[in-house]
Amino acid sequence: MVLLTVVEDLFKDREPVPEMKAIYFITPVEKSVEVLIKDFKTKPKYKAAYVYFTDYCPDALFNSLKTGCGKSIRVCKEINISFLPQESQVFTLDNPAAFKSIYSSHSTDKKQTLEAIADQIVTLCATLDENPGIRYKREPLDNAKELANLVEYKLTKHYEMDENLKRKGKTHAQLLIVDRGFDPVSPILHELTYQAMAYDLIPIENDTYKYQLKDGSSAKDREALLNEDDDLWVRLRHMHVAEVSEQIPKLVKEIKANKKQRDDKITMSGLSQLMKKMPAFRKQLSQKTIHLNLTEDCMNHFNKSVEKLCKAEQDLANGADAEGQKVKDPMRTLLPVLLHPHSTSDKIRAVLLYIFSLNGTTEENLTKLIQHVKIENESEVILNWKDLGVSIISQSSLQRKSTRRDRSNEETYNLSRWTPLIKDVMEDAVENKLDSKEWILKSECPSSWNGSGAVSARQNPRHANQDDRRTGSRLIIFVIGGISHSEMRCAYEVTQAVKSCQVVIGSTHILTPKSLLDDIQALSKPPVATFEIIEEKA
Repeated sequence: MVLLTVVEDLFKDREPVPEMKAIYFITPVEKSVEVLIKDFKTKPKYKAAYVYFTDYCPDALFNSLKTGCGKSIRVCKEINISFLPQESQVFTLDNPAAFKSIYSSHSTDKKQTLEAIADQIVTLCATLDENPGIRYKREPLDNAKELANLVEYKLTKHYEMDENLKRKGKTHAQLLIVDRGFDPVSPILHELTYQAMAYDLIPIENDTYKYQLKDGSSAKDREALLNEDDDLWVRLRHMHVAEVSEQIPKLVKEIKANKKQRDDKITMSGLSQLMKKMPAFRKQLSQKTIHLNLTEDCMNHFNKSVEKLCKAEQDLANGADAEGQKVKDPMRTLLPVLLHPHSTSDKIRAVLLYIFSLNGTTEENLTKLIQHVKIENESEVILNWKDLGVSIISQSSLQRKSTRRDRSNEETYNLSRWTPLIKDVMEDAVENKLDSKEWILKSECPSSWNGSGAVSARQNPRHANQDDRRTGSRLIIFVIGGISHSEMRCAYEVTQAVKSCQVVIGSTHILTPKSLLDDIQALSKPPVATFEIIEEKA
């Protein structure tokens, strides 16, 4: 058993501990390797080094490591985990900076960024033991095509390098790659499902929710981590906030009733059982208190301003009202939002939805909208969407809108009628209905795969039960440039509906409407000039 005494940042000053061995968990990049070599170059900081790279280490770096401190290294392994498993069906590459590198006209490292992303996707596939068939969305830009080519090449190379997996054939999985501009609507709308709403309206940073717990006349500051260790969060996160606000008070009453029932009949044996259950009881009550506060925060924002926005946003996004009547004049839908004293950010979101609904507007109309919202000095937050391949100024040639799946029979709340486009893609992929002209096959997956788990017994006889089919049929979606919480939710919904095919979704990072708008605005800013100060010797 290995006992860790301390965990430290590689790039910060560290005290030498020459009597102890050090485990290095690092990315195989020049900066990391240089620090590692420096640790052992003159006077070793540690007794020995056990090196674990998150990804394939290039030969040049490996040779530098071997030459620089090879004698001090006891273990050197590549473990292929250059990604973050954010949730059970969601992963990220933890690289928000990739957005500017890929989409900014000032970018000088787009190619290197796509190369790095491809390497990380390969480690995901290796971890899942998949060699998927790859498809990419033809529009709106060429990034998906470029990334698909890189992933296919690197996947082939990866499996050829591993003697145990050499000539590994395609597995029963598909990898779909799509650009962020494919669906500009979903990350901009006000969402009313619990997780998406909370991350949009409440200042949650690093998945940490800060709130105040009232204790008599005083209030204490509290923090809560919103992750899958919180069973109640997992249970509630994809529900509509109206359902959540009904659920939480009931759950609190239940637990208080259980406690009261225990208190009424106390015996020695009952007391013993109560003491054993107290930690679990406290945890349950704590979780319910957290979500009671978070739900109240969300509903306060909803009642204050969001409710008035949602109808207009939904009508613009869907092109029809709650009764199914087509929106003939989107400007009439937008105008009440612009005239109401909503925040500038909310008005920008509404203007964008108006423009998206028309596939672009005229320059004259756009200028008027920008003046009305009073963002003449910040107009890039609208104009820069063109860098994602989204039409802001209407083109003379007609642009074809994506054909949507018919969801008229699905039960929805009037203020939550929009379905992210990625859900259509997931369902079409599972049913083998993707348009081959829009979704280009970079590499074929086995002809027996149809996403439903109905795999040919002759080709794969070992897939006998449901769990085996689930791991055998996997759909991996990668969105370049960030995913929204509503799109993350779709992976769970489709998996639950199909049951025999697991949908996994990932991206460079997870975004919120605010972070996306900030990133869009920053696209036109040139990189900050760097310079080095050289001190002259006297």
